[in-house]
Amino acid sequence: MYQYDYLIAGSGLAGLYAAYRASQYGTVALVTKCKLTESNTYYAQGGIAAVSDQEDSPEIHLEDTIEAGRGLCVKEAAETLVKEIPLRIEELMSEGMVFDMDGDELSLGLEGGHSKRRVVHAGGDITGRRVIEFMLSKILCEGKIDIFENHHIMQLNLSKGSCTGFITINLDDLKQHSFRGKFTILATGGASAIYGRSTNPHITVGDGISLCYNAGCSVRDMEFVQFHPTSLYHKDVKPYLISEAVRGEGATLLNIKGERFMSKVHRMGELAPRDIVSREIYRETRYTPYVYLYLSHIPKEKIISRFPHIYEKCKQLGIDMCDRIPVAPAAHYTVGGVLTNINGETEVKNLYAIGELASTGVMGANRLASNSLAECLVFAFRAIEHTTSSNTDPFYENTEIEEYLYKQENISVYLEIKEIVSNIMSRHAGIIREESSLREGHDCLKRLEKRVKQLISTENIKEYWLKLSSDLILVGLLIIESALMRKESRGGHYREDYPFEAETIKHTILSKHGNFQTN
Repeated sequence: MYQYDYLIAGSGLAGLYAAYRASQYGTVALVTKCKLTESNTYYAQGGIAAVSDQEDSPEIHLEDTIEAGRGLCVKEAAETLVKEIPLRIEELMSEGMVFDMDGDELSLGLEGGHSKRRVVHAGGDITGRRVIEFMLSKILCEGKIDIFENHHIMQLNLSKGSCTGFITINLDDLKQHSFRGKFTILATGGASAIYGRSTNPHITVGDGISLCYNAGCSVRDMEFVQFHPTSLYHKDVKPYLISEAVRGEGATLLNIKGERFMSKVHRMGELAPRDIVSREIYRETRYTPYVYLYLSHIPKEKIISRFPHIYEKCKQLGIDMCDRIPVAPAAHYTVGGVLTNINGETEVKNLYAIGELASTGVMGANRLASNSLAECLVFAFRAIEHTTSSNTDPFYENTEIEEYLYKQENISVYLEIKEIVSNIMSRHAGIIREESSLREGHDCLKRLEKRVKQLISTENIKEYWLKLSSDLILVGLLIIESALMRKESRGGHYREDYPFEAETIKHTILSKHGNFQTN
């Protein structure tokens, strides 16, 4: 049994920043199911959208965010983001974080959906890695935070309507551990790795979403899955992200015939919002596996200096980045998530959700490029600050503790289930959707769910791999059920049978108490 003031789960930017901030107010446990550097943030090539130029303003950033979000953004949340992220950047710099500079000013990049250059980077195309390394250096140097790697959360503990902590299995010794805390802050990331082709680490399967849903939280707008338009296509390697910033620096998209196609469908061409670019590439690749990202008109020295790590990755695979790169869309970001307010609070007392896990309302129907790391910083800060004025209940002694086992022989079951789920999601709930296909996918998942429940019932235990299988199926069902409810096309959700936006803008809410749509 471990007891802390703050229990923080997740080692992406949201989790690390929250832990660092929380350590100023109390004892902190930072829990992550893998290593500290295994997160979406660590692999993020894009930067952080934050206004710093006199020709730009938070109001323009807000307009771009709402435009990308197709009118579904919660204005209060989006306003909070654009106004507060410059403050968070200034604070990081004052503490020693080094961003790329152009003389005495921040070097600003342009990415899809942005009308101004406002994206700050660190190390060119490895911003995520640099900011994670910086936060880890602060955390490890101060030594105030207890770190628990390879601890997978199995359930949230509830008592009298409040979250009092969680149960984990330590994957190093396969023993169960119980954590109790005044505040539980989840920053466990999204769910894009449940798709067959994804830029995410394989562990990003939405387990935080299932934890919160099963604890009684609502999830919002789960139908909106953002597919990054340009992940490197190579038959022998996992999809590798080719940053939005590459197009921001002038790269164009060509189909297999060598024809430029984006300029025909959107005024911003290759810098159109991601859902539009992904959809057009998908249409071009229905008969061929990829299109080309064309860079031969961009000076070679500019490419190498701006994108050294992408250049090196391409070189290793025998691809000349200075000519053209074969690319195709890949599941990249979970736009919806656990419903929260602008302080990260969920519907369960003392339980907060931040980062990609949360649906703060900032993203709407489609995330604006480089708003995600900004969201991590802004709402992690707000969540921790909110706890300092929160009247929380003391630890309850009578919380029932479930017992979980770990059976090695069930690994094969999980891997089979994961493969089946990824095929179902890619086939039936991908970039372009349609009623009968969605229902077929839903039926497939329900049959799979029944199979797993029978295994659990037969073994009559709570078991690690079977629990993971059940959670995986639940997340897939939440996405498909939300997609069936939204009978329109908006942002990252495109229905061939409902190709236009509805006149009334509504959010999709799912919970154990029922499903509905609301303004």
